[in-house]
Amino acid sequence: MTSPFESQTHPARLSDAERDRALEMLREGAVQGKLSHDTFLRRMELALVARRSDELAALTDDLREDGGGWSKRLFGAVERMSAFTLRLGRAWQAERLPKLLLPEPGPYPLRIGRDPVNGLRLSHETVSRLHAELSLQGGLWMLRDLNSTNGTTVNGRRVTGTVVVQPGDMVSFGRMAFRLDAR
Repeated sequence: MTSPFESQTHPARLSDAERDRALEMLREGAVQGKLSHDTFLRRMELALVARRSDELAALTDDLREDGGGWSKRLFGAVERMSAFTLRLGRAWQAERLPKLLLPEPGPYPLRIGRDPVNGLRLSHETVSRLHAELSLQGGLWMLRDLNSTNGTTVNGRRVTGTVVVQPGDMVSFGRMAFRLDAR
């Protein structure tokens, strides 16, 4: 039995260096994608109020390197599967896009937009009144954005000025997307 004058043994208080190491490990885990944003925030809060080393260890145990073993293989497999599902989603979307037939060549470009005077009228809130134009110049199809509000893209890249397009390209005007097709 201890007397009131005898000191009781308590676990040593955390040092700032220990807490900083744990916080850095949590930051690195979030950067590497090992922690979701919500999990990262919750663990940071818990690390800041932790009083013992074992509390910090519980927050970071799953982030420690195991010498190149199972966790690296597991995270690599998850990354590859995520990349595959992303590619699969893009391929699925690309095949479902409606076709936009290239027009017959003529003296005037095909104007595209929401206004009824356009050769191709797209009634969608993200399409500008005069959005873009498509023309044949020197044997090449040219697509030009007409300073639209929500932009024109070709194969996912924003058009600034004029770009060459060809059958098979994915084009979008605002949020309306099409696959270019020859007649």
